[in-house]
Amino acid sequence: MAKTVTLRLKDEIYEKFSNLAKNDNRPLSNFIETAVLRFIENAQYVNSFEMDEIINNSELNESLKKAHEDVKKGSGEFV
Repeated sequence: MAKTVTLRLKDEIYEKFSNLAKNDNRPLSNFIETAVLRFIENAQYVNSFEMDEIINNSELNESLKKAHEDVKKGSGEFV
């Protein structure tokens, strides 16, 4: 079930959001919801460039493999 949230915005921020929503032909609430969800998605997941760096970092991958083995053995300490 949808919830109602009250949000206080400065006039200039409100105008900016409102204009962007109008340009996108959507209600202000939908514009804000979509923008926040996109922000979370982009902040939460690695992009393809970052994933390539992770995959190609042999030192990191060896460390992760060792840590994985330690976890399976029950050795080491989780901090």
